[in-house]
Amino acid sequence: MNQPIQWVLNNMPASGDRRLEIMSLQNVAKAQAFHRSFPQYAVTPLAKLPGMAGRLGLGSLSVKDESYRFGLNAFKVLGGSFAMGRYIAQQLGRDVSQVDYNYLTGEKLREEFGQATFFTATDGNHGRGVAWAANRLGQKAVVHMPKGSAKSRFDNIAKEGAQVAIEEVNYDDCVRMAAAEAARTEHGVVVQDTAWEGYEEIPAWIMQGYGTMAGEAAEQLGERPTHVFVQAGVGSLAGAVVGYFANRFPDNPPKFIVMEAQIADCLYQGAKAGDGKPRMVGGDLQTIMAGLACGEPNTIGWDILRNHADAFLSCPDWVAAKGMRMLAAPIKGDPAVTSGESGAVGMGAVSAIMEDEQYQALREALGLDGSSKVLLFSTEGDTDPDKYKRIVWGGEYPTI
Repeated sequence: MNQPIQWVLNNMPASGDRRLEIMSLQNVAKAQAFHRSFPQYAVTPLAKLPGMAGRLGLGSLSVKDESYRFGLNAFKVLGGSFAMGRYIAQQLGRDVSQVDYNYLTGEKLREEFGQATFFTATDGNHGRGVAWAANRLGQKAVVHMPKGSAKSRFDNIAKEGAQVAIEEVNYDDCVRMAAAEAARTEHGVVVQDTAWEGYEEIPAWIMQGYGTMAGEAAEQLGERPTHVFVQAGVGSLAGAVVGYFANRFPDNPPKFIVMEAQIADCLYQGAKAGDGKPRMVGGDLQTIMAGLACGEPNTIGWDILRNHADAFLSCPDWVAAKGMRMLAAPIKGDPAVTSGESGAVGMGAVSAIMEDEQYQALREALGLDGSSKVLLFSTEGDTDPDKYKRIVWGGEYPTI
């Protein structure tokens, strides 16, 4: 018998909410303008699934499909590239609006800035995005991956010219490794999408970069969603999405539901404790949701989520696997979405909440019904193609 989804409603005391301003509409607009300067930029599709919505008893169901982002099969490049742009702009005493793609890839940058080495830790997608951006902008990248990382993800990073290694430690220890190396390296910079005390500026820029995806989705929807489901590793993506929509609809925000891999559910554990303090989860953090296998919360994301999230879900691997299969083979007439393990957990969670009576209390608490307009984010495509096929075609991690 499969483990159930664990959930808790947010009853934490509010903080001063000073981090919400990071995801202001003005800051996100700067990120969007920056990304639009890239020749590789295109708005990724918003898949509308009316058949699936009807089947689940929802008013509408929309899925932002990030498998088309910059040809990299995942959204993460949005954060790393914008953080690099803002870092270079800061070093030159300029606003990020003055350092677009043409400037960053031109000879003048070499004269005025030179070359930096950007260090990062990754389960795959973030590191590939940093390596891709560094390669395009004539910078260097060093990437550390946790043990158990897929060879296909390693190869994709190596193809971008980065120095990359799979270490014998978990993700959070790889973050520490990258930070230590950057501190020892001349012109070394950590570009990490988690934040800790003393390291919050660059993670804030990364979150603003993710705002491009949220802003696109809002514009494509053309109306306020009633419910936004967003997955979390360290919580930078979740904090970015929740922060953006909270700023966009300040008087009537959607309900925000945050989902994590059960083996790495640090945000859920913090919400369950209920005192507003973050919690950490240790161990190997082995889950098919590799992009969510993070046990230490981003301090910025946590502050936004404790103030604005409505519920936190701790999801076993079968939830993501079910979501992958549902998106790959939806109701006839709906578009198919190729969604990887970390991308599909929202589809699996919504399905379980709407169809399984053991989640009736959660469904009612969130007000999910025939009038609900639900937005999901498929944050990656088949970034581990062999694993994707084993789950979608071979039936790994069955629901029962």
